[in-house]
Amino acid sequence: MKKSLMSAFLLPVAGVSLASCGVNSVPTAEEEAKARWADVQTELQRRSDLVPNLVATVKAAASQERDVLREVTEARASANQIQVTGEQLTDPQAMARLAEAQSRLTISLQRLQEAYPELKTNQNFLGLQDQLEGTENRIGRRREQYNEAVQAYNTRIRTFPDVIGAKVFYGAKPMAPFEAAASAQQAPKVDFGGNAS
Repeated sequence: MKKSLMSAFLLPVAGVSLASCGVNSVPTAEEEAKARWADVQTELQRRSDLVPNLVATVKAAASQERDVLREVTEARASANQIQVTGEQLTDPQAMARLAEAQSRLTISLQRLQEAYPELKTNQNFLGLQDQLEGTENRIGRRREQYNEAVQAYNTRIRTFPDVIGAKVFYGAKPMAPFEAAASAQQAPKVDFGGNAS
């Protein structure tokens, strides 16, 4: 009877003691940090998947618009090359050439108007810039959250009473926070490839 009474008293005390020594909180903090790092990896993968597709889409739209605009420009130039003088007004072939050139220009303009009631290349580039900025902001926020989780974990395994459980049960070591590459210490040069003087 005494033995079971003693066990009934000691078990909860031992449980509370272990719980206050980081038995649960150390692995919880470690898993939190790992999850935040997985979030960073997810955002990096998202950027890797998304950006090339966005750039390809914008380039394709710009290329298509460039082709249509080139057609219109060429049709206009062609129409301007056909000159009909007063003496040629009675020449059916000269009038047919003028009508054909004017028809090509009209068709090109109609095609441009139907396909692009509003030219969208500039809008597409602005959208791409927004997506790039948003993606980098998400990655930056995930890195911050990872560093916060690492700080919480490292603090927990180095402070009393969790340091006891961290050393005795887990042999816990501090986790490394995110660090930028050495090349990131220098501000990048913005170069538009022009010959600004």
